Amino acid sequence: MTAADPRPAGPRDVDPRPALIEVAGLSASYGRVAALKPVDLHVAEGEFVTVLGPNGAGKTTLLRAICRLVDGAGRISFRGQDISTLRTHHLARLGIVMVQEGRGLFGEMTVRENLLLGAYGLGNAADEVERRFGQVYALFPNLRQRADQIAASMSGGEQQMLAVGRALMAGPKLLMLDEPSLGLAPRIAAGILDALGALNREGLGILLVEQKAPLALKLAQRVYVLASGSVRAELPAHEIGSHHDLARFYFH
Repeated sequence: MTAADPRPAGPRDVDPRPALIEVAGLSASYGRVAALKPVDLHVAEGEFVTVLGPNGAGKTTLLRAICRLVDGAGRISFRGQDISTLRTHHLARLGIVMVQEGRGLFGEMTVRENLLLGAYGLGNAADEVERRFGQVYALFPNLRQRADQIAASMSGGEQQMLAVGRALMAGPKLLMLDEPSLGLAPRIAAGILDALGALNREGLGILLVEQKAPLALKLAQRVYVLASGSVRAELPAHEIGSHHDLARFYFH
């Protein structure tokens, strides 16, 4: 398939890596509105997958349905285990962690306190908590410098770093992110996505919803294109060369 071909992609090439997460026939509705029609999707171990699509395509609903933040129908398996009926906090313990649009920080708490909340599942394992602090601070040095600063007083870019850092404190196996570059200056957005690329190179599976297609396509190995709640294409990232290519999928 070429980038200009508006037809849905055919069967995927065999990936030698085992599946991290597999979604089959996942759908979700808000009242009578079908926000997400039955969708099939997978992410392999250590893979970086991006979901692209116009506003209202169902991208956010897809992530929220996987995390059980909205009710959905369909089957989800994680490392071969059926997790379709598990609640959000159980999924987090398995290693499925989401950074939601809007960041969801506790604005009156410090950077360190927000990060510590991400490690709640570790209980009293102080050494492991400190090790994870070190990993987050190495990835985002600004957070170390502002460890005692109130989160609400930080810039938008720093708050997004904090949101990602808090998710990393949970020790994810699959990190899902909804529009992490939203509202950020291009340089800051690029820096955050570069950090995600570094995490992926270390073996972290990533499922990214992103509007800034050029940034996302630099990092992703594979892309799903959503429009009107349905998958219009699944293809290698390098096959999308321009916004014109994407538009052919959006409006076909």
